Amino acid sequence: MFDSHIIVVDLGFGDAGKGATVDWLCSADAGLDVAAVVRFNGGAQAAHNVIAQGRHHMFAQFGSGTFAGVPTLLSRHMLVEPIALAGESRQLAALGVPDPLSLLRIDGRALLTTPIHIAANRAREDARGSSRHGSCGRGIGETAAHALDHDAPTVADCLRPKVLRDKLRALAAHYGSLVAPSAHGYEPIDDLVDMYREFAAAVAIVGGDQLARFARRGRLVFEGAQGVLLDEWRGFHPHTTWSTVEPRNAHALLAEIGATAAVLGVTRTYLTRHGAGPFPTEDHAVDVPEPHNTTGRYQGAFRLGHLDLLLLRYAITVAGGIDGLSVTHLDAPGTRYAATKYRTDNGTVDHLEPGTWQDLDHQQRLTDLLTTAHPVLTEMPDDVIPWLAQALDTPVVLTANGPTRAHRTAIEACAAAA
Repeated sequence: MFDSHIIVVDLGFGDAGKGATVDWLCSADAGLDVAAVVRFNGGAQAAHNVIAQGRHHMFAQFGSGTFAGVPTLLSRHMLVEPIALAGESRQLAALGVPDPLSLLRIDGRALLTTPIHIAANRAREDARGSSRHGSCGRGIGETAAHALDHDAPTVADCLRPKVLRDKLRALAAHYGSLVAPSAHGYEPIDDLVDMYREFAAAVAIVGGDQLARFARRGRLVFEGAQGVLLDEWRGFHPHTTWSTVEPRNAHALLAEIGATAAVLGVTRTYLTRHGAGPFPTEDHAVDVPEPHNTTGRYQGAFRLGHLDLLLLRYAITVAGGIDGLSVTHLDAPGTRYAATKYRTDNGTVDHLEPGTWQDLDHQQRLTDLLTTAHPVLTEMPDDVIPWLAQALDTPVVLTANGPTRAHRTAIEACAAAA
């Protein structure tokens, strides 16, 4: 599968190791001649940990191939937050990346996440109290929701100060009743316009032909954010993200240039979840060190549990199938079990039935099922790779027994039938 363009997706609730996987794919160790990393969903809420050449960074909007000198294209499906992007650029420069912004291309059609969206997001989550959805508090949902029915700010508007000012004023008026009584605020509109004007002068804002230009130079690696189980239409409503996480948008971008890609699904050897929502195999006895994952004010606690074959098979199905698996955290202690069935009030369940796309009633029913399900666990064998390949009917093509490039091993063929 490494002979084509590659789409990297997380098969869980996020934090499976997408960033480190993309870093390896872009490195000289892989030898794949990657021309660009393309971000196809999410925004500044991403936290893709990469440790390479003695440097550590949590990639948010820059692609995780940056340490390898690979450019990033933020596609039109990204939600771009310029203030956070400028901060990330400074962090990368401090780590020795020369002129990070020169590695960046941003599609002008991408939506702009502003401090107004962020204030509204946090005010809304505060108002939910104990019924919080598990938001990151970074304005992602508000950006996507507002754009459904309004002429929302885009990255290209940063080149048109008058247009941007009018849109920001309308945005502030829209959220006025929500933000005003809250503890959250934002800078004056004119200050935001000036800041975005500086941003537009510092980055390359491009059109829809940029993807084809990169593709003519070499391989594309599409880096997803979050996990398929959090997908806006396929995740377990309402504890989802306002983002299409499964690779639909990446395939659509490739189709526009007459290309296809292999899909690489990433999973840990156990399951994690950040914040609220169903998690059938959660087990407080699972004790795995997580130096880069902590409790977030809006997300909530970082939760751990056993591998769940039902959820993995569900994620693979709703992602349209995958061509290979990247299995990470093989060095992690703490759990050797996997769920193969659930016990429920209505009997034993051995699979989750996907509904039709955009059927939130079906997703709510799945949430209700998972919330009360009791997992039936089986002990995994010591040699977990062929077992997992067979259980998921998918070849394992990459493994990781640690956080760096040196800990990754490409597998020529670990067939599902092994």
